[in-house]
Amino acid sequence: MPSLQDQLLKAGMVDAKKAKLVEKEKRRQAKQVRRGQAEVDTKIEDATAQAKAAKLDKDREANRQQQAQAEEKAIAAQIKQLIESHKIPRPSLANSHANSHANSHANSHAKDEPIGYQFVHGKKIKKILVDAKQQRQLERGVIAIVTLNNSYELVPAPAAAKIAQRNSDIVIVLNDPSAAGKDSGGAEDKDNDSDDDYYANFKVPDDLMW
Repeated sequence: MPSLQDQLLKAGMVDAKKAKLVEKEKRRQAKQVRRGQAEVDTKIEDATAQAKAAKLDKDREANRQQQAQAEEKAIAAQIKQLIESHKIPRPSLANSHANSHANSHANSHAKDEPIGYQFVHGKKIKKILVDAKQQRQLERGVIAIVTLNNSYELVPAPAAAKIAQRNSDIVIVLNDPSAAGKDSGGAEDKDNDSDDDYYANFKVPDDLMW
């Protein structure tokens, strides 16, 4: 195909010099168009790469959050099972009233009555009912108070330690056994020591199902 220069010369519209200038300008414009298109293509490629990188980061963060939520749920399930599997029965007000009525003529001892055990949770003073033995075991760090579903339960100290490994905020009261001295003398104290040894040596199985 004849060039623009040849076409102009043949038509007699311009001389050779002007024809060269016209052809040169045409090439210059074509080069600018190609350069501009290359710049546009580069910008599109850069924007596409940035969008892919941003999406990859977003997907990674979403996966991280999903994994964190799954781990949080798994830990909560483990804690719930530990508490429900090892919670120690406590006296209730209903039982207290029934026992009080039944023993009104039997001269029941005060130690058999439920005791309001007070403790601090957060910035508030809370209270649960325990018996005299449980009160002493709490003071000695043999058993602990944990929280579950806005309520409180007693569990052996080893179970509380397992719970604290997963979430220390769940363990509300766990006294240091070395800070409380043991009483001495009397058959009742020997019975209490036997109970203390049972809870102190309590084994929490490692093969719990969750």
